[in-house]
This record gives sequence, C-alpha cells and structure tokens, in this order.
Amino acid sequence: MEQNTLKKVMIALIVVAVLLAGALAYVWYQQSSLVKELTLDKENLTQEMIALQNDYASLSSDYDTINSQLDSSREEVSQLIERIKKTEATNRSKIRQYERELGTLRSIMKNYIVQIDSLNTLNKKLTADAAAARREAAESRRQSEELSKTVENLSGQVAQGAVIKARGIVMEAYNSSDKVTDRSSRVVRLLTTLSLVENDLAPKGPVRVYIRVKGPDGILLTNSDQRTFQLNGEPMICSASREVDYQGKEVELSIYLNDIPAYDKGIYTVEAFTEQSKLGEAEMILR
Repeated sequence: MEQNTLKKVMIALIVVAVLLAGALAYVWYQQSSLVKELTLDKENLTQEMIALQNDYASLSSDYDTINSQLDSSREEVSQLIERIKKTEATNRSKIRQYERELGTLRSIMKNYIVQIDSLNTLNKKLTADAAAARREAAESRRQSEELSKTVENLSGQVAQGAVIKARGIVMEAYNSSDKVTDRSSRVVRLLTTLSLVENDLAPKGPVRVYIRVKGPDGILLTNSDQRTFQLNGEPMICSASREVDYQGKEVELSIYLNDIPAYDKGIYTVEAFTEQSKLGEAEMILR
C-alpha cells in the first residue's frame, strides 16, 4: 500500500517537473524570439541610418552656406549611428527615439534637396537675366547696379535694426522638489530663462523662442515633443520652445525641458534662437 502511494507521489512529481520544464522552455523560447525581433529592428534601423548617411554623402551644391549646413547634418547622422550601435536592442524607448530622429533627418534632407533645386533654378534665371542685362547700355547697367546696392544697403540696415535681441540667458537644473540643484543624479528638468529686450523697430506680435540644449558629449537633448524650425532658411532641431506676445517692450520668459531619461556630469550648453537670429547662449555645470 505504501509502495503504491509512493509511486503515485513520484509520478505526480515527475508530471509537475515535466510541466515546469515545458513552461520554462516556452518562456525561454518566447524571450529568445523577442530578443531576436528587437535585434532585427535595431539592425534594420542601423541599415536605414547608413543608407541615409550615404544619401547625405551624395548631396552637394555650389553654395558654401548649404555645404556648411550639409556638413552639420552629416555629423548629426554619424553621431546618431554611433548612439544606435552603443544602445542595447532591448532598450525600446531609445530605439523608438532614434526612429523619430531618423524621420526628422530624412525630412531635413528633403528640405536640402528642395533648396538645392530652387537655388539651381534661381541661378539659371539669374544667369539668363545677367546675359540680357549685358546687352543693355553700359551707363544704364551702371545706374541699375548702383541703385540695387543702395536699396540692398538700406534694406540691410533696416532689417538689422528690426532684429529681436535678448539678454540675461541662464540655464538651471531642478530636482523633483522643484529646487535648483547641481547634482546630475537628482535632475528631473532644466529651466532656461531670458529676456527679449525692448526694440520699437521689431515686428509686433507672437514670437516663438527655441532652445537647443547640448550635453557634455555635445549631443542635442530632445524628447518626444521635439520640433524643427527654420533659422535663415536652415532647418534645425530644437530641444524645447515657447511662444510669447512681443509688443516691442521687454518680455521675460522661461522654457522648461522635461522627460530627459538621465543627465551626465559635465558642462551643458544652451543656445536660444528666434527664426530670425541667434539670441545667445549660456552654460551650466552638473556634478
């Protein structure tokens, strides 16, 4: 009787062991499949970034300004590729962030293509116009050139005087208790404050101020709310922004940067812009 009972217990234990082994094998298989899938996603993203890098490498123009912008974007692509390679495939939030940055860089490249095509078209038109102008009388051409220079100089002086400027740019780090801190491990958000100075010549109405915050490694800090803006026709990615009503009088404003996963020790730099000009920059040290 006891032997039969013992056999039943052993059989039950064996069945439980087999079931547990099967469950563990199933979990291991599922985990392995997920890791393989995430690894494949990372590899595909890397290949897309390398393809974008090749696309940027193939772009060129006859204009120094655009070439300088292209060099800057190429550097951003290279840095993003290095960040992707160093990121674990299982870090889904980072991989998704890189996918968004890939989309932004693709959009910027399309803007470059449009700019280059537009400038080439404009250059052809200007060449044709110049050929027609050369057929005119020398005196008429001289007077036209002098008038154009005068108008350009006057327009430049007016435009320069109408540019909005800023002062007192400061960046500070805050902890979860909403207090200023310089400890990198305690930072939950950054606050940039500045003042748009009085300027009666500047256009009145809504003005959006953009900030670009870079960490100690020189990489731009962004979150899911990142946006792009145009600075003198150049597309740029910003960390955060805020719109204020500017009526020619001095305006103080604050811009928060939230949802950055972690902060490293070192020097952080913030640059402030409107779509017309760079307002200035400031630094902050975290330890």
